[in-house]
Amino acid sequence: MPDSSPKPAMPSEFTTRISTLSGWVFCAFLLVSFASAAWLLISGKVELLPPNLTQDQVLHGEVTHKIAKQLSMAVVPERAADLERAASWLAFHDTGARVRPGCDGWLFLTDEMRINRHAQDNAEAKAAVVHAVQQRLAKQGIELLVAVVPDKSRIAASQLCDLRRPAQLQHRAQAWVDGLNKAGVKALDLAPTLQPLGAEAFLRTDTHWSEIGSSAAAKAIAQQIQALGFSATPPTEYDRTVQSPARRPGDLVHLAGLDWLPLRSQPAPESVTASEFTEKQTQASSEGDSLDDLFGDDNLPNVALIGTSFSRNSNFVGFLQQALRAPVGNFSKDGGEFSGAANVYFSNSAFKDTPPKLVIWEIPERDLQTPYSEVIKWAE
Repeated sequence: MPDSSPKPAMPSEFTTRISTLSGWVFCAFLLVSFASAAWLLISGKVELLPPNLTQDQVLHGEVTHKIAKQLSMAVVPERAADLERAASWLAFHDTGARVRPGCDGWLFLTDEMRINRHAQDNAEAKAAVVHAVQQRLAKQGIELLVAVVPDKSRIAASQLCDLRRPAQLQHRAQAWVDGLNKAGVKALDLAPTLQPLGAEAFLRTDTHWSEIGSSAAAKAIAQQIQALGFSATPPTEYDRTVQSPARRPGDLVHLAGLDWLPLRSQPAPESVTASEFTEKQTQASSEGDSLDDLFGDDNLPNVALIGTSFSRNSNFVGFLQQALRAPVGNFSKDGGEFSGAANVYFSNSAFKDTPPKLVIWEIPERDLQTPYSEVIKWAE
């Protein structure tokens, strides 16, 4: 039988030249990328194996994933990733794997809508750690109040549009807080406080709450503290001044790898009216300052705050101090997740030499079911 299939078309001379050039360019790119990654390895900036390696980490690819993430920070791969992110955004309005677009320019963190492996076991392990910390603090006469910040995707659900939040996450924060309270740990779920505010409680292009949300949360925490019969000291009054609206760069724009683009090419920028808090100068406070000079630590705050970037954004501490009518020692840590700030604070001389009478521990909901990696050795 004769072969009736059409003969393949021969490439033109132009196509042949372009194909050869493309191949050489691709090979050169691979070579430079390999050299860049190799330099990271030789310089010792890549941790090949974690200190406490487990079989579970190996079997589920966490070790190789971490190495790949570190190697991606080499100069060439990082610049190539920036170009890919920009092209995807400009062509398809795609924001990458870690950020998802909702309605009307709203951005959401993918981690909030992820179902974690061993979620329940992780949550129970973290609850046990909090209980151990509470027991250790109680022996020193220090009270603990845990405040759980709900996910932005929970409170601003009206702006999710086509995004879907798994039903399994509906009760995770409430269940975790209820478990702590039953174990004797004073805990507060801030979702009922922020839910009536809806999208106004959070920033559009940022993972954090707005000043409306942080103010409401601060008042709820202050009311809980007062209900415990605790008095924050030293008594201090604060004035609040509202500044003119200004553009606030959103951390989700940065996480999406788009903040290096010209402003007009980025997701629509957000304008925020920020507050400034100043301590009222009264005769009583002046006398208190004099006593502080004479007697050292007697006039230090008896409330300490440990937490994440939520406690460092949208003037949360300013609103909390105003609601408590007393200063608060803020020992929160950006990127601290569940226990980063606690680890630093409890091993710090600020805690050892001048311990507070109350510790407020702010924890984001999205960190409740993630693996417990940064162990608080102080509580062991």
